Amino acid sequence: MPDDTRSGGQPDAQARAGGVRATGRRRKPRTRRQRVLRVVAWTAAGVIVLGGGALGFVYFKFDGNITGIDINAALGTDRPVDTPNGSMDILVLGSDSRSGSNAKYGQDGGGARSDTAMVVHVNKDHDKASVVSIPRDTIIDRPSCVKDDGSGAQVPAQQAMFNSAYEVGGPACAVKTVETMSGVRMDHYVEVDFSGFKKLIDTLGGVEITTAKAIQDKDSHLNIGAGTHRLNGEQSLGLVRTRHGVGDGSDLGRIQLQQAFVKALVEQVNSVGMFSNPKKLYDLADTATKTVTTDSDLDSAADLAGLAQMLKGIKPDDIQMTTLPVQYDPADPNRVVPLEMKTKQVWTAVKRDARIPESATKDSAGDKTDIHDVVR
Repeated sequence: MPDDTRSGGQPDAQARAGGVRATGRRRKPRTRRQRVLRVVAWTAAGVIVLGGGALGFVYFKFDGNITGIDINAALGTDRPVDTPNGSMDILVLGSDSRSGSNAKYGQDGGGARSDTAMVVHVNKDHDKASVVSIPRDTIIDRPSCVKDDGSGAQVPAQQAMFNSAYEVGGPACAVKTVETMSGVRMDHYVEVDFSGFKKLIDTLGGVEITTAKAIQDKDSHLNIGAGTHRLNGEQSLGLVRTRHGVGDGSDLGRIQLQQAFVKALVEQVNSVGMFSNPKKLYDLADTATKTVTTDSDLDSAADLAGLAQMLKGIKPDDIQMTTLPVQYDPADPNRVVPLEMKTKQVWTAVKRDARIPESATKDSAGDKTDIHDVVR
């Protein structure tokens, strides 16, 4: 869309008052349809990078479509202090719920859990982002939480897998757990399930990735050869859920696939030309807002338009991807435990709005996978 500013970046008062662009050419009067499309474009342009089932994608809001959860009311005041420097921290979760249209992916096995978790930190200048992936099998000190069944019952704190927090207390417990681990207050929360993720990718028109070798995983239903592919929603979901098709079959390898997909997705979003294609913009906005859940502070078009302004300049090369530093649990090789000093480095960098140092992930189990050579 045109920007009525001169090269110095200041608004042209004559252009705003008299309908003349900074070039001096008179602006043609907009038709009613053009005005409506312009409003739709700006209203729908709330953008969030998301990993779910493990995800990464564009999020839009139409009033009345989205499901909001009041995280602030659920957690009260016993939370980390919010850093007032203009930066933003968002917890994004991919739910593995098998209810409704997700049933084809198996059974819940006791209830939905957070299949993927990423903390997205947007720096104070809003031109870079850090994404910290938290392995779902990480053994952590889960805080006490209120059960998510409406009973009001308290679930005591205990050592448990990270993804059990969502199962026990839903989004509020997941946020509380991340804040307890990190000491970083989450400004926002975004969640998507399997079906929602697929619909978003299909509406976007697929995502292009290149694989250095074939990936075949009967569990995630993915079967692609080496080369460049435009993955549809089902294939994209298969990629971000794949554990056994590449690497050592661990969740750490799958996180690397998810992170590669996030960058490819951001690239696709930047190239899709949403503002020049009002129908695609409308369709994507409508799909996204029907398939995601957010905190109630994002449940307005005005808030999301502001978020869009914050994030629109961030490109794939501006995103630093990090996996929480962990080692395999000596007591159970199917679990991982945080490396305390290195984990502290990660969260300290986030709190200071700084780049996460390479030393924080050196020798972490998540830094030793070879998946980054498989997908790009």
